Amino acid sequence: MNLKRNEMPVQSPETRAHNFEEVALGYTEEMAIDEAMRCLNCKNMPCVDGCPVKIHIPEFINKIKEGDFEGAYQVISKSSSLPAVCGRVCPQETQCESKCVRGIKGESVGIGRLERFVADWHNTFVTAKPEKPESNGHKVAVIGSGPSGLTCAGDLAKKGYKVTVFEALHTAGGVLVYGIPEFRLPKEIVAKEVEGLKALDVDIETNVVIGKTLTIDELFEMGFEAVFIGSGAGLPNFMNIPGESLKGVYSANEYLTRSNLMKSYLKHPDTPIMKGGKVAVVGGGNVAMDAARTALRLGADKVYIVYRRSMDELPARREEVEHAIEEGIDFRLLNNPVEIIGYNNPEDPRDEKNGCVIGMKCIKMELGEPDEKGRRRPIPVEGSEFVLDVDTVVMAIGTSPNPLIKNTTEGLEVNRWGGIVVNEDELTSREGVYAGGDAVTGAATVISAMGAGKSAAKAIDEFLSER
Repeated sequence: MNLKRNEMPVQSPETRAHNFEEVALGYTEEMAIDEAMRCLNCKNMPCVDGCPVKIHIPEFINKIKEGDFEGAYQVISKSSSLPAVCGRVCPQETQCESKCVRGIKGESVGIGRLERFVADWHNTFVTAKPEKPESNGHKVAVIGSGPSGLTCAGDLAKKGYKVTVFEALHTAGGVLVYGIPEFRLPKEIVAKEVEGLKALDVDIETNVVIGKTLTIDELFEMGFEAVFIGSGAGLPNFMNIPGESLKGVYSANEYLTRSNLMKSYLKHPDTPIMKGGKVAVVGGGNVAMDAARTALRLGADKVYIVYRRSMDELPARREEVEHAIEEGIDFRLLNNPVEIIGYNNPEDPRDEKNGCVIGMKCIKMELGEPDEKGRRRPIPVEGSEFVLDVDTVVMAIGTSPNPLIKNTTEGLEVNRWGGIVVNEDELTSREGVYAGGDAVTGAATVISAMGAGKSAAKAIDEFLSER
């Protein structure tokens, strides 16, 4: 057997840096079968232990070996409501693939790439809709149509529950549509997954802001017997440094939402966004990589990633970092912003440049002792300040759960970061109210949110089955 996995075909960096088409092109049938043959079909299945939603990985890979791609899809869909999504954005390298025995000598099996292949094959060749399960007479409300909400809704719908998903934005998908760029996750993929849930009789109500349009108490008055909160972490964090209110400073949430969901990348968009010039993205996570690569595709002349630690501490997926480097993103590591500088022309207050970003003052850093998370703490280097010439700054330093639901719901316990407190069954401090995903943990991965949605669905089923 080949010690190396089959490479994923991709667009060349020179081409993809100027379009929003998907970077990875996917396996062919021959490549998928060849990669599946590398699986050892271990009896103890360590890869399954590494999967937050417990997909039966060796079983679906065996189906691929046999050329039964639809059979493989059916195996995956027993555990996951979003296989085409997970195959693209799940950090398999730190989860299922990190447990793969093949990785001891050589490279692990490309589990994520195989999952993507199977889901894409199904979406291309299978048009039959899933059968609606027989109703069990119970109603459940799901707040938020991101990965945790859609997973919870899908698992409950398969058991016969009448599920209604309430989404604040005008399109279902949550972070999958507003936060992840088209070149990593095409929106038609998300729409296809959502349509699959609708086929199971899941209702999706958009433009409903829970806490404003409706409250959780009113959902119970409407006949819902349980509520799952999967409202995500949409409240952006800022550094609280001078100049963050200048024109040209975005949170990554706003920047990506304008581009992804509101299509600001179009030639004459209804929702404007700053294009061209020099862009600095502050942060080192996956969201920072998404924002930087989006800026490049929007026509930026130069894009910087400004991160206060070194490449070894960079939290983004290695694949995304490598793609960004290939595309020409300039990584300014061991640097930290201290001020955003604006243009000011007091002689002509009508000057349109007044109040716009013209630079970002940074200070160089060095790494000291590890912090509470084990990462070496960055320490400013005295006298090392310099100004980076930029026109746009995107803050990608994390998000927090939106306080709207907790502020409008009596008896809902939250922690000091605003995350909803739950027990091991995702149950909150209120009976019948469950929560999961970023609304609980703060910004995390799609697959961990899905795992929480799955756990909550199981707990809700047990709770309502006793009634």
